[in-house]
Amino acid sequence: MNALTISTRDAVTGPVLEVSGDLDYVNAGELRELLPTITLGPGQRLVVDLGALEFCDSSGITALIAAHHHAQSAGGQLVLAAVPANTLRVLSIVGLDQILTIHPDSEAATRVQPAPANRPPA
Repeated sequence: MNALTISTRDAVTGPVLEVSGDLDYVNAGELRELLPTITLGPGQRLVVDLGALEFCDSSGITALIAAHHHAQSAGGQLVLAAVPANTLRVLSIVGLDQILTIHPDSEAATRVQPAPANRPPA
């Protein structure tokens, strides 16, 4: 079993959580307890970078769902980055890949999207 480490940093799009180790029954509570301390404004993204994640069980998936709810309640969005293949497979099986936004890495997840052009009425 690997310890869970969560580091936080700010990006222009919102907070980024970098998760490493095991997100499992023993450790998932750490992520859930951290969520209320994460300030997220309307329109911001809460990026959870899973690039160093080694294992994720159903408790970890539940913690990610809690992160999704936290982001939604703040008017923001949860974005996952660098999801390991085995975890991505589980997200796909349970259909969360259809609900959550997933990017290949933190850089893509924190990239500012251009605002849509205002078009005059036709």
